[in-house]
Amino acid sequence: MNDPDSQTESPQEEESLLPIDEHEELVSEGGKQVRRRGIYLLPNLLTLGALFAGFYAVIAGMSGNFNEAGWAILIAGILDGLDGRIARLTNTQSAFGAEFDSLSDMVSFGVAPALIMFSWAFELLGNVGWAASFIYMSCAAMRLARFNVQLGTVDKRFFVGLASPLAAALVTFFPWVAFKYGIQVTPLLSYLAALLTVFTGLLMISNYRYYSFKELHFKGTVPYIVFVFAVVLLVLIAQNPHEVLLTMAIIYAASGPLWWLYRRQFKPSLPESRQNQAAKVTVLTKTGSKTAEKRNKK
Repeated sequence: MNDPDSQTESPQEEESLLPIDEHEELVSEGGKQVRRRGIYLLPNLLTLGALFAGFYAVIAGMSGNFNEAGWAILIAGILDGLDGRIARLTNTQSAFGAEFDSLSDMVSFGVAPALIMFSWAFELLGNVGWAASFIYMSCAAMRLARFNVQLGTVDKRFFVGLASPLAAALVTFFPWVAFKYGIQVTPLLSYLAALLTVFTGLLMISNYRYYSFKELHFKGTVPYIVFVFAVVLLVLIAQNPHEVLLTMAIIYAASGPLWWLYRRQFKPSLPESRQNQAAKVTVLTKTGSKTAEKRNKK
């Protein structure tokens, strides 16, 4: 006869043989806290693809193949943009996915661009080179940490600071384009690249506001001219991907400081005009009350 105790313990023994425990997290369903096991496959596969692309970009950059490194960063950016949208569209958001995405971003858009730029232009600079790479990587980490903390408390229409995928594009696409045209790295070019890398890192931790494009809903309708513009942009990117994408990254990175300057230059005049309008209303009110008093006395 079989021992019943041994039958009840066998499943536990089989589970204990597995070296990896099942993932569990608490989620809110119908106002109740429910313990859910497992992870969602599709969005996390996209995040894993972005992580692999970032890792491959590091290998390609350290091997001197900056063309493949640039393409890998571009693929990582596309996959990073898709995983969150797919999770929201399919209602497969999770705390595990959010943390996994943040760590993937740190590798693909923090570590990879810093090492690619170091391999391309910073070896000639010695300590200055690795310092510039470390500053950029540290700023990327702080940018991602701040983004995670500010979730749900800031305006979703804007990013506070340059987003890490766009910062990675700005830093990585310069050696991508230079490698295409066979531009030789000189000491002057190395110092300019170091200044660009540090400045890009500072943009990530700045308070400049960048449009997030999160208001674009692919399920809804758009004006016809928007679709025509998308077709033209797609054709331009297909013909000259290196140059067009680098130009787009520069324009987007410059939009934050330019918008800040615009608001600083023209917004202060608005409160003054409002104060003037309020003063006029007050004067008119007092004049009207005095006229009414005179009429009442008569």
